[in-house]
Amino acid sequence: MPLRVAPTFRDRLAEASRPLIGMWVCSGSPLVAEICAGAGLDWLLIDMEHSPNGLESVLGQLQAVAAYPSVPLVRVPIGDVVMIKQVLDIGAQNLLVPMISSADEARATVEAVRYPPRGRRGVGSALARSARWNRVEGYLENADDHGSLFVQIETAAGVDAAADIAAVDGVDGVFLGPSDLAASMGLLGQQTHADVVAAVHRAFEAIRAASKPVGVNAFDPAVARSYLDAGAAFVLVGADVALLARGSESLIAQFIPAAGPQSSY
Repeated sequence: MPLRVAPTFRDRLAEASRPLIGMWVCSGSPLVAEICAGAGLDWLLIDMEHSPNGLESVLGQLQAVAAYPSVPLVRVPIGDVVMIKQVLDIGAQNLLVPMISSADEARATVEAVRYPPRGRRGVGSALARSARWNRVEGYLENADDHGSLFVQIETAAGVDAAADIAAVDGVDGVFLGPSDLAASMGLLGQQTHADVVAAVHRAFEAIRAASKPVGVNAFDPAVARSYLDAGAAFVLVGADVALLARGSESLIAQFIPAAGPQSSY
């Protein structure tokens, strides 16, 4: 019996009447991913770049969140054609590729997610969860409709090239990473610095002018609201590991005396 795959994040953005709010899923745990998916968030970012995630753990998280309305995006660690092929084949429909600083890099990423003759993705749908082992009728012919690609600008050079990056055919949206952007501007650890925020706003204008949705990471609620006011279509406002860290610290502050034993970490 032919099967259908879920709508893409591109589709959800096009249909949305408000910005979509999401959070990082960095623990590598399918259980934690499922808890987050059941909270009512619009989307989740399953991170392979700065988290202990490999193909097997990402697969488990995709399976865990599939029963919930939250849309999962997978951030690959690098825009490598082999890595992208493998992540697509385990069923990731929505990809975020980091450290894109030029239109040429964006075009190479588009080629990595598309089958020949338009791209370089290896063909293995009969073996792969992406096509539900050839149970999705016409998957190869319609693969571009079943997936969406977002690229991440994280450098000053990327901000300067934002309009050209957003204009690349096959790029469905652009996500800003203020932390690495701050580092590239000589402001390491100062992602809310006025110059960094101004650079993000500059990129926003260029990307929106290209009629592509723009997103951003902002854990500071005031900064997140300022980006929403500036036209961000999708925003990450927290992370599973950060919530656990701050929550456990809050418990300690309430119940363990400040003069108690200190960890060596």
